[in-house]
Amino acid sequence: MKLAFVTPRYGEQVMGGAEGAARSLAEHLVADCGHDVEVYTTCALDHLSWADVLEPGTSTLNGVTVHRFRSTKGRDEKFSDLDARIRVAPNSRSMEDSLAWVAANGPVSESLVDALATCDADVVAFYPYLFYMTVHGIDRVRQPAVLHPAAHDEPSLYLPIFQGVFAAADGICFHTEAERSLVEPVLHTAATDQIILGLGTGRACGTGRDGATLLGITGRPYVVSVGRVDEQKGSTMLYEYFVEYKKRHPGPLALALVGPVSRPLPAHPDVVVPGIVSEEDKWDIVSGAEVAISPSAMESFSLVVLEAWVAQRAVMVNAVCGPTVEHVEASGGGLAFEGYLSFEVALERLLGDEQLRSKMGASGAAYVARRYDWPVLIRRYEQFLMSIIAKGRRARR
Repeated sequence: MKLAFVTPRYGEQVMGGAEGAARSLAEHLVADCGHDVEVYTTCALDHLSWADVLEPGTSTLNGVTVHRFRSTKGRDEKFSDLDARIRVAPNSRSMEDSLAWVAANGPVSESLVDALATCDADVVAFYPYLFYMTVHGIDRVRQPAVLHPAAHDEPSLYLPIFQGVFAAADGICFHTEAERSLVEPVLHTAATDQIILGLGTGRACGTGRDGATLLGITGRPYVVSVGRVDEQKGSTMLYEYFVEYKKRHPGPLALALVGPVSRPLPAHPDVVVPGIVSEEDKWDIVSGAEVAISPSAMESFSLVVLEAWVAQRAVMVNAVCGPTVEHVEASGGGLAFEGYLSFEVALERLLGDEQLRSKMGASGAAYVARRYDWPVLIRRYEQFLMSIIAKGRRARR
């Protein structure tokens, strides 16, 4: 089988998100299953500007062939104003408004989309749903097309352009039941072949070093949040909640926010922001935490929650986020919070009961092993792709 992924950015520099998920699937299809995998992507790395920073052309990364194309533009400087207007009533917007939003969101790469017309893969997977190359590329491929929406409950999901995008897919790969339940009533996907796959998790690759020492807070207990430090990911809210918590509960506890920083937070003696760290450092930091916290309200899966369970840490998740709540309820591996008071109660409960933390961490680890161990998950994905190839391309929208 030859599979092509289409995604707006790709590379080891891209941490997490839909693009990181695409890379994980691509590399495991090569390494574990022996398939031929290629990627069509842009020269961008930054998800805010979408500026070209890498050279165009074809290269190989961990066995995957990567085709990079220049963009005619990244994110439009007027995108924020347009997005604010669209958010008011997205489902009532015209097709013209929808296309303008997609173009302004960036990155726009006509050369990438043109290249898809001559792609010789057996099946083409688009990941995620809301970017230019998916909107304009899913109809250009001759082969069966699989869509990985990575959808959140966000205004863009309700724009009329995406009715056609989802209808053009021959198969849909959801991360969770919560994501499917969100998408189906909006985009009417029930008749399309689909699978709830999720993402695989690797083995912890830490080296047993002290996480607090790596963070520069030797001897202090800490809680950790891994992911992009960004208001949209809940980092600002978590920072504010934690600062308030420390006012009410003075002591040595610290918060570590690990990941690329989109917007710096105010300096605070109890908050550590190391930025991007190595995989080994990440695992050692997570393994040394008292609790792992996912504050994001907009996740379609949340690999960082599962990785915390691989490290046998109890987790706290935002109660507004359906997929992470689904994980917690199915696993018994953590607690959900909604608002500051429930955050305080949940954190106090976990910090005050080591036995409970240990039990939740073990329950989470067992849940991950049952559902998301890579050898099991990649074979399920392989079988789904084969079934889509066998059925062939449906009629265009």
